[in-house]
Amino acid sequence: MTGMQEAMEKKYRAANGSSAAGGRAKDRVERVDPYGFERSKDFDYESYEELMSEYLVVLTQRSIKWSKLLKGKSKVQKNVKLKRYVRKGIPNEHRALIWMTASGAQDQLEKNPGYYQSLLGAKHDPKLVDTICTDLNRTFPDNLQFRKTSSPCLQKALFNVLVATGHHNPTVGYCQGMNFIAGYLLIITKDEEKSFWLMDALLSRILPDYYSPAMLGLKTDQEVLGELVKIKIPGVWQTMMDHNVMWTLVVSRWFICLYIDVLPVETVLRIWDCLFYEGSKILFRVALTLINQNQALIQQAQSMPDVCQTFKQIAHGPFVDECHTFMQKIFTEPRSLSRATLTKLRATCRSRIVAEES
Repeated sequence: MTGMQEAMEKKYRAANGSSAAGGRAKDRVERVDPYGFERSKDFDYESYEELMSEYLVVLTQRSIKWSKLLKGKSKVQKNVKLKRYVRKGIPNEHRALIWMTASGAQDQLEKNPGYYQSLLGAKHDPKLVDTICTDLNRTFPDNLQFRKTSSPCLQKALFNVLVATGHHNPTVGYCQGMNFIAGYLLIITKDEEKSFWLMDALLSRILPDYYSPAMLGLKTDQEVLGELVKIKIPGVWQTMMDHNVMWTLVVSRWFICLYIDVLPVETVLRIWDCLFYEGSKILFRVALTLINQNQALIQQAQSMPDVCQTFKQIAHGPFVDECHTFMQKIFTEPRSLSRATLTKLRATCRSRIVAEES
């Protein structure tokens, strides 16, 4: 084990406890993950220790390679090598930098000095404020950083980011789901202004129309997923048809929350690494991999409730917990998924939705 590996091992043990730590210290530390989320009562500590002992080696190797690649740079240029690095995972200490640069958020921040603060200083729409305040206490009740008793408490920062976002993009304003996304961004960036510009990147460029009042982008992509399943996993598509299950019933939360509270935190962050670098295509790769991996189970469903329950079930277990293996699978299992194919399917599905709703 290298010196860096030893340091990371100690850091991990300090953050998460160990069997050697014993007693109250272990109970006190291990019940909370490194991101501030309390672990469930049935959390399998033994399996987690085993998983992390392997993943730590991967994290250490990636950290060394990223440090050599960045060499203290504050910006990076997109290229084939960087894309490969992103797909293999960004170390947490570099996530904010890569997300900001890859998404174009850093450019927007630099082009608009003082803009975020000006939004906070402007008069706020009372209706927007009320809607956001209603959701503040519902945002990650299992995360210590979002509790009013915490110091510092991220609720104030979350409020600021959401209000600024609402005034910056008044056609969207605020809708449910945005609080969780902004919350994750704050956990990683630890910076309100960066979180605001990353929200702008998601809402304006990466996922346009996902959070608009009509949610046309979200509805379109759910239908696109259905078309992709029909092509790539026809048995599952037939099961959905047989039981008259609309895709919005089973995958709307996957897409609108970008897998938050659907998949484990570390897996979600690995997905977001690619989302900010490559765009929305990653959301389909994740969905198709989950469905393909569990197609036999889904096809056993005997009714609509069965199908819905199975879709909840497939987002849990060792397959999604082992984030490194899972991320390798999403780039091989669904096979080719070209941007041209997505563009064509989106145009078809969008036209159909508009026609049905008019």
